[in-house]
Amino acid sequence: MRLQELVAVAAMVAVAVAVRPALCREQINGAGLTAEERMKPMATAVLVFGDSIVDPGNNNNLHTQIKANHAPYGKDFVNHVATGRFSNGLVPSDFVAQKLHVKTLVAPWLNVGHTPEDLLTGVSFASGATGYDPLTPKIVGVITLEQQLEYFDEYRGKLVAIAGEEEAERIIDGAFFFVCAGTDDVANTYFTTPFRSIEYDIPSYVDLLLVGVNKFLHSLNKRGAKLIGFVGMPPIGCVPSQRTVGGGLHRRCEPKRNYAAQLYNSKVQELIAGLNSKRGFHSRVVYLGIYDIILELAENGDRWGFTETTRGCCGTGLIEVTNLCDTRFMGVCDDVSKHVFFDSFHPTQRAYKIIVDNMWDTYGHLLEP
Repeated sequence: MRLQELVAVAAMVAVAVAVRPALCREQINGAGLTAEERMKPMATAVLVFGDSIVDPGNNNNLHTQIKANHAPYGKDFVNHVATGRFSNGLVPSDFVAQKLHVKTLVAPWLNVGHTPEDLLTGVSFASGATGYDPLTPKIVGVITLEQQLEYFDEYRGKLVAIAGEEEAERIIDGAFFFVCAGTDDVANTYFTTPFRSIEYDIPSYVDLLLVGVNKFLHSLNKRGAKLIGFVGMPPIGCVPSQRTVGGGLHRRCEPKRNYAAQLYNSKVQELIAGLNSKRGFHSRVVYLGIYDIILELAENGDRWGFTETTRGCCGTGLIEVTNLCDTRFMGVCDDVSKHVFFDSFHPTQRAYKIIVDNMWDTYGHLLEP
């Protein structure tokens, strides 16, 4: 069956089938698009791997505390629904899909039904609180990066079933693979638990993470990824929760966490450069830096219209995140648009939009097919 026919079938299925609400929220991709969003797609699909920054709801049914499928998460999403995105609205993977003119929302692999169109244009396998350190997801019971790759293999099988081997290969070949992880390794596993800091200093722990990065990128390469956008670490010490636990009485940006992020970013760029020049490595990996723009928002947020840069919008804004950020127990700020962070760890939708816009302004020319 040709792609045009598949899309037509998908449209009819969407109209004819009474899909549950969670799925309906993910199926608005063709509605309300601006003229810019209706431009020719720059990728066949968007395939997402990583942590809570790009998790649209894969954690919802896991036996873990790391979830965002309750209010106030999603308060500015369509119909104010908490889909599982760790934000008041959209997350970076959604904005990336829009930048590529593929669709407006990237659905999770788990917990929703998928139309053929969902599969043809990509999904997210990301899981909040995972990381490159194998210990990181185990501590909190979330999906490992290895499991995300296995989910991708399942996805490819479904893609072949609905589109055929040749079309599936074309879609994978033209897809944009978006990878965002690592922050939880540093903020949670290294600085919050004693399991790694006893054995590793910061440079040696960064090296451990690089082993995981190298393994993961080689795994994507073997699975046919041609273009990979790889997100670096933010200034972790400037995240509200990290200011609270490590920034002293005045909650300043904590320097050791920021040093770890900067060291990681420097070394991972060297790793990526080596892979891109390596014989037999057929993927093209583009490093996407976010450290500088997030530091700018944290230190000079007023230039961007933010009045609160050190606290989240949820509760006190000092420590509340995931199950601690819950409207059954606490309130939220009056004006989310004035906050850089929604909870004590994740930016607001408005901040995410600024971050992705900056990412595209800086690296967009490198992401062209």
